[in-house]
Amino acid sequence: MIDSIFWAATGIITLFVAGILVRALRRSTAGTPTDGFDGQVYRDQLSEIERDSTRGVIADDEAKRLRSEVARRLLAADRADDAADAAKPGPRSVPVLGVMALVLAAGFGGYAYLGQPGYGDLPLKARIAEAEKLRADRPNQAALEAALPPQPQLEAIDPEFLALVEKLRAAVAQRPEDLQGQQLLARNEANLGNLIAAYKAQEQVIALKGDKATDADILTLATLMFQAADGQVSPEVESLLQAVLKRDKRNDTALFFIGILNMQIGRYDLAFRYWQEVIDTAPAGSPWLAEARSRIVPLAEVVGVRYVLPDAPAATPGMTPELSGPSAADVQAAQDMTPEDRQAMIRSMVEGLNDRLATEGGTAEEWARLISVLANLGENERAAVIFAEAQKNFAGRDAELAVIQAAAAQAGLAP
Repeated sequence: MIDSIFWAATGIITLFVAGILVRALRRSTAGTPTDGFDGQVYRDQLSEIERDSTRGVIADDEAKRLRSEVARRLLAADRADDAADAAKPGPRSVPVLGVMALVLAAGFGGYAYLGQPGYGDLPLKARIAEAEKLRADRPNQAALEAALPPQPQLEAIDPEFLALVEKLRAAVAQRPEDLQGQQLLARNEANLGNLIAAYKAQEQVIALKGDKATDADILTLATLMFQAADGQVSPEVESLLQAVLKRDKRNDTALFFIGILNMQIGRYDLAFRYWQEVIDTAPAGSPWLAEARSRIVPLAEVVGVRYVLPDAPAATPGMTPELSGPSAADVQAAQDMTPEDRQAMIRSMVEGLNDRLATEGGTAEEWARLISVLANLGENERAAVIFAEAQKNFAGRDAELAVIQAAAAQAGLAP
């Protein structure tokens, strides 16, 4: 209904303006300043003769003769004007009407191509109000999980590994206050793709730690819940992220996920601010730095901000081993270690990388590195689980998937 009224009003206004322009054109071409000049002079003479006759300046006979003479000249002048009007070309409105038709066609056509015909007016204030309503009314974590289809089971999982996880579940059920058991359960459930069970175990980890729970523990829980909701930021996850930001306003993980939340509700302006903060303040090794850099330029165009992406920061010295691999000092130390100690150091680095990828994510190269290392350690089943999770995380990103698939193929996990 509103759409019909809009187009009707637009058409009426267009016709009205066109009529005014054509009318003005006809007036401008109807005659020149000298048209009808003689006739007006003769009419003035007739008026003058009447006044002189009334005052007695001229005799009645003379007045009658003058009237006849001037009237004859007036008739002749009128006939001449009529003949001139008949010989004049018509008003030059056809070219103007043609130009107007082209302008109207370009205007309506351009609006149909670039605009949104059929949509009502949506000013900025209304858009913000609608987005904030979406924020307030979005489903909670349980509702988001209930709306998802059943998740398919991961393939190529070692039955022995599954048996070990079953034993771990039984042990944790008997000893729910076993902190280390809950931590292992959360990690292994996540590796199996059982994200709800994983974050439930992580909730127990935080409860058991109490005041000693770290921001990393909370972010692990938030990430697992985010994944369990298939990439939707629930109110519960938002509360966890905001709690971290209160203590560390530059935490790159929390900033990035709050940006995702604002993207999901349509507050692209706020998402841009959060991701710009990630780009400006995140450490060089942050996985969210690369993510924010890859998304912020098109987001800036949507927001209407002229944004120039800064140069990527170089890797900083002192980067942790799980981010950059062993340092020269680590290699030298490893040469003096016993085989058992060397294996323990490698295991520590692998577990550190695994934990970070599970909680914070990472680049395709880091996922590929973890797959390769696990395969070299003989843990092909676990490498297959990591490969399946990486394929899910990088779905639709062909260039990054190619890196991961190449590592899996070299490890014998993919053709």
